[in-house]
Amino acid sequence: MADTMQFDLVSPEKRLASAEASEVRIPGTEGDMTAMPDHAPTITTLRPGFVRVVSNGTEDEYLVVGGFAEVTATSVSVLAEKAFKRDGARKEDLEAILTEAREHRDKQAGPDRDMADRFVADLVHMLELMA
Repeated sequence: MADTMQFDLVSPEKRLASAEASEVRIPGTEGDMTAMPDHAPTITTLRPGFVRVVSNGTEDEYLVVGGFAEVTATSVSVLAEKAFKRDGARKEDLEAILTEAREHRDKQAGPDRDMADRFVADLVHMLELMA
């Protein structure tokens, strides 16, 4: 069993992280998950939340908004619609994303509205954790 796995986090704007990690915690839409070396292959969509990466005994956190993660036995690739290093995230940027999400939600109905409500609630929770 390997001790580490390759971790990569990219967004449309740039590559935010690339490291050897012993553990990656992912905010999946069906629930949070922790990927470790030799993990079963999995693909999951992301909900707004924090990706936590343990590497060389330290933990880094990234905020992600949408996207997906692919996990294999040797790697985790996170492709986020929007992503920020937690200590570099600006509250104004997150509030703008929340405003856009609320506007989108208000145009939805039925099951799409339920999904949009959950997305907005996750964004609000993320902002609360940033305070």
